[in-house]
Amino acid sequence: MSASPPLPAHGPFSLRARLVTPLDGGGHRWEPDARVEVDARGRIATVAAWSDGDDGAAIDVRPWVVMPGLVDLHAHLPQIPNVGRGAGLDLLTWLDRYIFPLERGFDRSTAERLAPAAFRAMAAAGTTTVVLYGAVFEDSLDAAFAAAEEHGIRAVLGKVMMDRLRYDPSLADADVLAASLRQSADLIARWHGRDGGRLRYAVTPRFAVSCTADMLRESVALATATGAYWQTHLAEDADEIAEVTRLFPDAADYTDVYDRAGGLGPRSILAHAVHLSDREVARLAESGSHVAHCPTSNLFLASGAMPLARYLDAGLSIGLGSDVAAGPDLSLLAVMRAGAYTQNGRRAMLGDREPPLGPLDWLRLGTLAGARVLGLGDVIGSVEAGKEADLVCVDPSTTEPLTGLAEVAVDPTDEAADLVSRLIFRAQRDTVRAAWVRGRLLPAGQAGTAPTDA
Repeated sequence: MSASPPLPAHGPFSLRARLVTPLDGGGHRWEPDARVEVDARGRIATVAAWSDGDDGAAIDVRPWVVMPGLVDLHAHLPQIPNVGRGAGLDLLTWLDRYIFPLERGFDRSTAERLAPAAFRAMAAAGTTTVVLYGAVFEDSLDAAFAAAEEHGIRAVLGKVMMDRLRYDPSLADADVLAASLRQSADLIARWHGRDGGRLRYAVTPRFAVSCTADMLRESVALATATGAYWQTHLAEDADEIAEVTRLFPDAADYTDVYDRAGGLGPRSILAHAVHLSDREVARLAESGSHVAHCPTSNLFLASGAMPLARYLDAGLSIGLGSDVAAGPDLSLLAVMRAGAYTQNGRRAMLGDREPPLGPLDWLRLGTLAGARVLGLGDVIGSVEAGKEADLVCVDPSTTEPLTGLAEVAVDPTDEAADLVSRLIFRAQRDTVRAAWVRGRLLPAGQAGTAPTDA
């Protein structure tokens, strides 16, 4: 394991490192020896191959690799204490037995204890942008936003909205919709767009099983009026889909439930979408809606195996989500690994014929594709001059199968793909060495759910 050099806490600074990044115009950039300069505003000023005449003031972190910060499009902040529990259960049973009791206790004091540690663990796993569900309680979301503001992570949060399957007995049924809309609006007024857009809000009806048509429709209206995102779950599990069919008998399918509420569009993030008909895929693509693909969660709850390549071929906008706690790992490198295994399994057992995604495709899904889902593709998601410096440094030596062995030479045309492949399939708890947002070094704690050798 390489020794840790002193790392800059904020810009301006210059790093000498290896570099791999997707590019806005397509493809990727690989530099075995690069200079990455960050200015005092926290923007990337220069990305170039290193030359012998370059200023020696750069901090040399080689053989570490600079990459874009990872973008996690779907996770549940209150659920982190239950990571890894309840294996073998279906989604609805797991929610009832493990999740709703936990979220019931997610008050302000709990959020004040949990959120700072959670954001440190996310930074330790290389996540610089995260989209989170909270619980139904306004004050706990207020505390979570305050923790994100202090930590420095780029975060989108939302108070969960439910007027069915409720776990909050403090309101009469007739008052739930109005109270939930009012509380969400208050949180939007306080937090959406804070710190130049680093903190944003997502109006968050949990899913169609726990929301009436009125709740879905009014939550969309609130998001539209305020410019917030709108996030929910879609077609994760067969039993869930059957329940939605029972609750909304007039809808053509699950996607149509949200379409009738006005919920499809460029500000919408739909988690899972494992089981979609061709009609649903076409409608989501046509509307510009986005999907958060969560393969670790889908495998943990045996929800299904998304036909990812077919969705991408149909033009659907997709990024990655950890979906903790159903996803048992905060690391998006672990999510990429599970996704690759899932797609390989589909090809081997179900005969999928679409070309497989390679390591650099998975890196794009976890960075630039996720940034574009959030409408931030021109701001973050790749290491290119002019963008904000949301960066991570990773140590590829931690991925070596055995220590002390000389590395076997590889074809240089595949060097970037081979390096990223190792990072995906061999990442360890200490592979991520640093993470910055806008050139500010993020505090990173013990990543108890960071990558492990699976």
